[in-house]
Amino acid sequence: MSKIKDFFNKIRHSYYDIAKAVAFLVAVVLVCWLMPRTGKFKYEYQLSKPWQHETLYAPFDFAIYKDYETLSAETDAASANVKPIFVFDEEEMSASRNALFNAFEAQWHDKTGFDRDLNMDVLFAVYDSIEDGGIVAYDNATSNLTPNTEVNVVRSRVMRTVRYGDLHSMNEATEMVAAALATLDERYDRKLLSELLNGALRQNVFYNAEMTKQEVDKAVSAVSLTYGMVQKDELIVSEGEIVTAHTYDILNSLQREYNTRSMSRDESLRVLLSQLFLVALVFTLMGLYGNKLHKKVFAELKNIVLLLTLVLLVVIPSYVLVKWAPGLIYLMPVCLLAIMVGSFFNLRLAFSTQVFAVMLISLAVPNPFQFIFMQLVATVLTVFSMSNMRQHHRFIQSAIFVFVGYLLVYLAFTFMSTSEVDWTMILLLALNALFTLLAQPLILMFERVFGFTTSLSLMELSNTNSPLLRQLATTAPGTFQHSIQVANLCEEVLYEIGGDTLLARTGALYHDIGKIKNPMYFTENQHGAYSPHNDLSNTESAEIIISHVTDGIELAHKAHVPERIIDFIRTHHGTRRTEYFYISEQKAHPDEEIDPAPFTYHGPAPFSRETAVLMMADSIEAASHSLKEPDEKKISDLVDNIVNKQMEAGQFLNTDLTLRDIETARKVLKKKLMSIYHVRIAYPEK
Repeated sequence: MSKIKDFFNKIRHSYYDIAKAVAFLVAVVLVCWLMPRTGKFKYEYQLSKPWQHETLYAPFDFAIYKDYETLSAETDAASANVKPIFVFDEEEMSASRNALFNAFEAQWHDKTGFDRDLNMDVLFAVYDSIEDGGIVAYDNATSNLTPNTEVNVVRSRVMRTVRYGDLHSMNEATEMVAAALATLDERYDRKLLSELLNGALRQNVFYNAEMTKQEVDKAVSAVSLTYGMVQKDELIVSEGEIVTAHTYDILNSLQREYNTRSMSRDESLRVLLSQLFLVALVFTLMGLYGNKLHKKVFAELKNIVLLLTLVLLVVIPSYVLVKWAPGLIYLMPVCLLAIMVGSFFNLRLAFSTQVFAVMLISLAVPNPFQFIFMQLVATVLTVFSMSNMRQHHRFIQSAIFVFVGYLLVYLAFTFMSTSEVDWTMILLLALNALFTLLAQPLILMFERVFGFTTSLSLMELSNTNSPLLRQLATTAPGTFQHSIQVANLCEEVLYEIGGDTLLARTGALYHDIGKIKNPMYFTENQHGAYSPHNDLSNTESAEIIISHVTDGIELAHKAHVPERIIDFIRTHHGTRRTEYFYISEQKAHPDEEIDPAPFTYHGPAPFSRETAVLMMADSIEAASHSLKEPDEKKISDLVDNIVNKQMEAGQFLNTDLTLRDIETARKVLKKKLMSIYHVRIAYPEK
């Protein structure tokens, strides 16, 4: 019983690690569920190149599919052989004939000197001979037909083939009327007959696009997609044999069969288990790698969830493309992942995460070797282009690098296989690179969802024209100038010891934002000898000074400043005392034991190298203004004394700063202060 209790206690105390494992498990299940469930054709091959695998025999019976060029030529020929279809409109001819009779009756009653029946017989004989021959209506779709082109004419549900020239145009029909009436003698009223016939003739043969298309579709569907069969166990290609055009068709057909044939239940289960193992292996390696080399990132569940979400954002759409449109797989902006991970975390993690994602996608794509090679080259170029995280145009630069990388590798593979350049493929690669520009809006979206702060937000926050910093510059100009100087010092130190310089600079600009509420209680904003603290007790003064931290946190929250920046406000004084007022209180009450609590900042102490460097730079920059006639020794002593006191107070114990880092920070701060105060370095005398 005690063992069971211990087991559940262990689980209860390990819930955070279990949650991380569950996140990876969910990712494995989603990837396996959405991965195309087909047999994988594992061979790589190229036309006119040696077969570099073992001798291959047909694993089952399959048809040999025609290549694209051959199939296109045959379908084009089949379409060209289809005769255009015209329809003879009997109703139009009948209605026109009745109208002709009525017109003849209406106009003949006042005619004298002519034989009515004789004229009527000629009228309808000429009309019927012309209309029965067919008067074709003009159509743009048939404008390229020649008189000798054979067409099909449907009349009374019977189709017959005629020459297009045998059908009359309206101009020809008019000429035929004139020719027929020219042979008549004086017994006929040729003028009346001409007027009636020319008014009664109607186009009665019309091109039928729908029926023609149906015939074209029927002809195209009749074209066979295959031109032979390969029997099971038949030799396909021997090891080292050159892949000829015929063998290339057979291999393409076998690969197509693998991708489309329905598998038996046992085969499907085998493929599923194999995919499950490989996907689990990739995610396991990703977790082990992260815990080993990126402990800070993988220590937080939120980071892991974001990282896995970004991976799935690229992997799952790739699987959809492979399943429904495998030819468009290079349209998928895989390098989007490296850009986003690099923006949220760091470039080393971006590269490794991209590699793991490419491994997952390659389990489903056709021709995985070329795919992996192209993606790795593009990934390296993407990471290289993202090295300067402060430039807004880096996204455009990354898109250009991605396209160049893809293009060069594609052309190399194309020329190596002696095939022609596919301009459609180049267009896909260009669109792929263009889609990487979606990184910027996606990063902003994930920032809001997961509460992260990337370089994009930091650059926006560090703009001194932002509302909160403008308010600081207007209300407390001395504090604003102090913050800028501290930001510059932090940036220089972190550049030397390593760290997020943009984060530290932004945090330094906001660290004293709370002084907006009571600016005149801080020396950098005071003018003349008068100080409001002269009218307050030491305890009240300490309370106002300490409150600038809590006031800053409150103002930052109202302005929706990210928590990573608010951490700089919380920690820039750590858990130290307001020494001036504490000592003043001791002097005022020498016989009493002074409680240090009212004079102590609430903390916490710095917990990162960026916040620790801010504490050093803030104290040193503020104290440097009290130096009279600063020289190298005074500045050096000032820096050493302040840093030593902070170390003795244990302010850096929660950070990863080493003694070497602190020593480097001292040197940089001394050098920068001497530069600010124009102090010359004293060179040793000979």
